[in-house]
Amino acid sequence: MQVFGRKKCRDTQKAQRFFKDRGIAYQFVDLSIKPMSPGELKSVVAVIDAEKLIDSNSAAYKQRGMAWMQYDPQQELAEYPQLMRTPVVRCGADATVGFDPDGWSRLAAGR
Repeated sequence: MQVFGRKKCRDTQKAQRFFKDRGIAYQFVDLSIKPMSPGELKSVVAVIDAEKLIDSNSAAYKQRGMAWMQYDPQQELAEYPQLMRTPVVRCGADATVGFDPDGWSRLAAGR
């Protein structure tokens, strides 16, 4: 189980608390320090549409004027990891994005 997010992100903190409270081991990856590898991003995009991984409320999204751009979401996420909506929770070939306790329960049950 991997939790990708940022230490200051409230939803990432909720995901970590969710797994900790249930005694489920997980690896936390701080995206502000280490972005997803191309392989990790590819495996997540295989399950979740890359467009859903883009945080349209992020400062990076607004600074780049992405609301008015045509872009390849997967390429943008690879180049600008600060665009990623967090947390991204990955377990094997499955993943969830954002605050999703039901999805986290499903991932925990399938591990």
